[in-house]
Amino acid sequence: MHFADALTQRIRDTSPLSVGIDPVMERLPEGIPKTIAGASAFCRGIINAVHDIAACVKLQLACYELLRGEGMQLFWKIAAYAKERGLVVIADGKRNDIGSTAALYAEAYLGKGSPIDALTVNPYLGADSIQPFIEHCVRNDKGIFVLVKTSNPGSMDLQDLPVGAESLFEHIGQLVQQLGLQHLGPQSRLSCIGAVVGATYPEELKYLRSLMPNIPFLIPGIGAQGGTVDDVHHGFLTNGTGAIVHATRSVIYASSGKDWQEKARAATANMAHYFTSHFVPSASGSGKSTQL
Repeated sequence: MHFADALTQRIRDTSPLSVGIDPVMERLPEGIPKTIAGASAFCRGIINAVHDIAACVKLQLACYELLRGEGMQLFWKIAAYAKERGLVVIADGKRNDIGSTAALYAEAYLGKGSPIDALTVNPYLGADSIQPFIEHCVRNDKGIFVLVKTSNPGSMDLQDLPVGAESLFEHIGQLVQQLGLQHLGPQSRLSCIGAVVGATYPEELKYLRSLMPNIPFLIPGIGAQGGTVDDVHHGFLTNGTGAIVHATRSVIYASSGKDWQEKARAATANMAHYFTSHFVPSASGSGKSTQL
């Protein structure tokens, strides 16, 4: 199934939430050893806690690369486990390069048989560098999320620079919409090419939604980064789809005690209840809530 169609159906079946599966050794909760085996148990425990509430999980590659060879083995095992549990799996590596190297990145993460459903991609090498990722998306029913307006304060240093009458992020947003229109899902009318737009810039989020009506948004920045659940409202389409709201630390480290799994589930369920009751109509047209 086309990536955007599958993502939209998953959002309707669960909620528009993405949960980060980012093991940090020094933050592993009570009772979890600070080892690869402990990190594995923690990641699987979080997935088990949220798999029927969240639409997606996002694995930050830096957390696994830090653990070197064993960490990358863990990355692929956790991605496969999340896929088995029915979650849409996003790899957050912000990858890109030129020519054949971009094609290698695309094959590594978006190749046939990969448990990764979507990959974050850096656009700053130009449209031709994104093309190998798009080709893999089309061939293998995968997706990408292109960095457009990121949630960090320093994004203004470059992304807000004027390019003629526009800011650079506006130009990138228009490029993403142009590329995305060529690859729409037959059911959702959304593209397999998505955009990363931070919740910490709600006015820009609203404007970018108007520029990119056919583009799925991955919206980070709520919780620890300062964005609020109300800030993301304009990232959704009028039918309540088209956006995934991402949270990591406020969910997976909701407790450092032995109740870490229960607290992660409760935090996810509380956010899911808000989003599904406000933004995501059920098949019958009424808001859907997720029960604890």
